[in-house]
Amino acid sequence: MKEIIFLVEEAPEGGYVAQALGASIVTQAEDWDELQKQVRDAVLCHFDADQRPATICLRQVREQVLAV
Repeated sequence: MKEIIFLVEEAPEGGYVAQALGASIVTQAEDWDELQKQVRDAVLCHFDADQRPATICLRQVREQVLAV
């Protein structure tokens, strides 16, 4: 695996939640900098060194409802 992608959403109670696509990894943090650290740590823990992706991509998802 060359890359792993995380979808990042704002948590209802504050902070962020990141969920990996194609792997069973979910993590959360209070701010963006801490989330990056948590995601990196989760990837290091989840994969063996020879299977670890070289790149981690964070994609922020933001939902907004507009009234007409």
